[in-house]
Amino acid sequence: MKYKYLNQFSTTWGKDISLLILRLFVAYEFIEAGLEKWGGENWFAHIQEAFPIPFNWFPVELNWQIAMWAEIIVPVLLVIGLFGRIGSLILFVLTLVAWYAVHSGNGYNVCHNGYKMAVIYLITLIPLAMQGMGRFSLDYLICSRCSIKTTN
Repeated sequence: MKYKYLNQFSTTWGKDISLLILRLFVAYEFIEAGLEKWGGENWFAHIQEAFPIPFNWFPVELNWQIAMWAEIIVPVLLVIGLFGRIGSLILFVLTLVAWYAVHSGNGYNVCHNGYKMAVIYLITLIPLAMQGMGRFSLDYLICSRCSIKTTN
């Protein structure tokens, strides 16, 4: 009988609490990187040729601005749970580009600027993109008021 309630919790409130914690973790990690870019020097010029197509076609300053503002705005949206799936996909693409252009040639180890953290970020973004933001989000509130059926 006890296990029935544990299973019920993990498919309802437990899932929503987990998604909220995951959103807060991802938001913190990305906004930290965005604020670092905001206050720092544009170092993309040194790696511009390593960017995958079509990002290597864009001017260096545009790539810097896109990355910086995505890393600042999307985490705020994740915290409040607004446009979460789209935001997760934006950060997913941003992380893939970073993995490809910056970290892929350095091995797995974080100490050597490897791709371990990029893999961790990608793995944490997958549930957010696939499951949505959960009940503790503006997405859920808006969808429930509009009588839109969601899988959250």
